[in-house]
Amino acid sequence: MNTPFVHRNLPRLLLQARESVMAHTRPSLRAHALSDQQWRVLRVLGEHGVVETGRVAREAFILGPSLTGVLARMERDGLIRRERDPEDQRRTVVEATTKGLKLVGKLSATIEAHYAWMEQSLGKQKLAQLYKLLDTVIELEKP
Repeated sequence: MNTPFVHRNLPRLLLQARESVMAHTRPSLRAHALSDQQWRVLRVLGEHGVVETGRVAREAFILGPSLTGVLARMERDGLIRRERDPEDQRRTVVEATTKGLKLVGKLSATIEAHYAWMEQSLGKQKLAQLYKLLDTVIELEKP
């Protein structure tokens, strides 16, 4: 029986592309005992500084209950610090410690080298098109 699908499986292709990119990054993360989720948290904190936990969850694509465990392990390992938001005691903010920021610096060099390789392989224009298309799809699918 033929399936009624006309288009390729976009979610699967996006996951496959993600896994392909992450295959280059994961060995470096594992060498520093980091999970993918922990790296996403550190990347958010490295880019934005002190961040409210809800924003960390959204930007790192980690559900709230999972984020709680991830942050607890990262705090235990001395990578992040959590505290009540001084402006709103109901909220918690997170920031990377000096140790966490050093790790971001080390890993960003490896990751940026991989992106440079991708840019060289695809060409600057195609990589820019890919970023633009992904941004457009993300915007298109927002509720």
